[in-house]
Amino acid sequence: MIHADLIMHGWNCADGSHCCFLTLSSFMFFLQSVFMSNQRQQKPTLTGQRFKTRKRDEKERFDPSQFQESIVQGLNQTGTDLEAVAKFLDASGAKLDYRRYAETLFDILVAGGMLAPGGTLSDDMTCTEFCLFKAQEDMETMQAYAQVFNKLIRRYKYLEKGFEEEIKKLLLFLKGFTESERNKLAMLTGILLANGNISASILSSLFNENLVKEGVSPCFAVKLFKSWLSEKDINSVAASLRKVGMDNRLMELFPANKRSCEHFSKYFTDAGLKEISDFARNQQSIGARKELQKELEDLMSCGEPLKDIIAYVREEIKKNNISEQTMIGLIWSSVMSSVEWNKKEELVTEQAIKHLKQYSPLLKAFTSQGLSELTLLLKIQEYCYDNIHFMKAFQKIVVLLYKADVLSEEAILKWYNEAHQAKGKSVFLEQMKKFVEWLKNAEEESESEEEDAD
Repeated sequence: MIHADLIMHGWNCADGSHCCFLTLSSFMFFLQSVFMSNQRQQKPTLTGQRFKTRKRDEKERFDPSQFQESIVQGLNQTGTDLEAVAKFLDASGAKLDYRRYAETLFDILVAGGMLAPGGTLSDDMTCTEFCLFKAQEDMETMQAYAQVFNKLIRRYKYLEKGFEEEIKKLLLFLKGFTESERNKLAMLTGILLANGNISASILSSLFNENLVKEGVSPCFAVKLFKSWLSEKDINSVAASLRKVGMDNRLMELFPANKRSCEHFSKYFTDAGLKEISDFARNQQSIGARKELQKELEDLMSCGEPLKDIIAYVREEIKKNNISEQTMIGLIWSSVMSSVEWNKKEELVTEQAIKHLKQYSPLLKAFTSQGLSELTLLLKIQEYCYDNIHFMKAFQKIVVLLYKADVLSEEAILKWYNEAHQAKGKSVFLEQMKKFVEWLKNAEEESESEEEDAD
């Protein structure tokens, strides 16, 4: 064992080099020095993780006032030159956040500034006189404004949805606008609908209870439809309304106690919109027919006596002013919809004959005119063509109804010779060929017998 207070010793080696060794106390001192040096280099650290927030992820505070000032300043510089306005809006989209402040943008373009709830302008914001509501009240000016909106939305497609929501909101604010402002908005909306910039679904805002109660809705609708019809015909308007289910809701422009076809018709006819009046009347008639057909199907499914069904149909004809030709078509559809048909072609004909035999008195009651018989024949032809399992049943159905005095010889011959449809024409004419020949021979024999009797 080496004693702790030994000092360093050295000697010369055989090769001339100097060798040395440390005492134990010197070695321990060396280790202590190294340990202390490491401790001084270590720095204290906080526990946990630290994340850096990306600049793009930091949300800016919603502040439309600065956005409004930029737009208002630009509009004041461009003035009434709407071409310059369109160019300014196009260029500003690259610098300003249209996506975030879309509602503010459209409020300014329409009303001159941000709108508070109810349709009044916010007092604490800078406004402009160069907007839709301050423009001239004529179609030419409104068409020019429509082009501004059209160019803006085509350039920035993401504004499309926001623009439609803006129009819906503006319609709800109608009571807060002046008569002139409403007229301009109505004209603009009609043009935008005609151009396809917005959907007719925006009209749902006009069914708001307060607007309807105050009579604002029908007044606005008159201006809107006049503007729309100045750009497109009634067929185009009707198609747009049907597309979003508005075709059957126009009566809702009036309060419940005035929601009748007669009141609607008079109001719009007096306003010079007979096309809208006729369209609404036709839609109500279609709606009444659908309800009637459903009611007939229910009566048949429940097994109601035929005499009660016939009495009900006659009452509906009188009440809704429905022609016999229209009614026989509804009855045929109801009769054929009131049963679950067999999917096998060889069995469905037998099922159809049995079913139609049961309801032949109902069909007979509403084929008192030749035109009604022909209508029924065409309905049968159309049904057998559209439902492939019935293709071979056509002739047997016609013969059954002939024997039941539902269809006359004259109606069948007229259908065969000239009045048939193109649908399945060759198949059905071939099926009827022998029966028609028999009818012609029977007619000739009858005429011959009459001559002999004379």
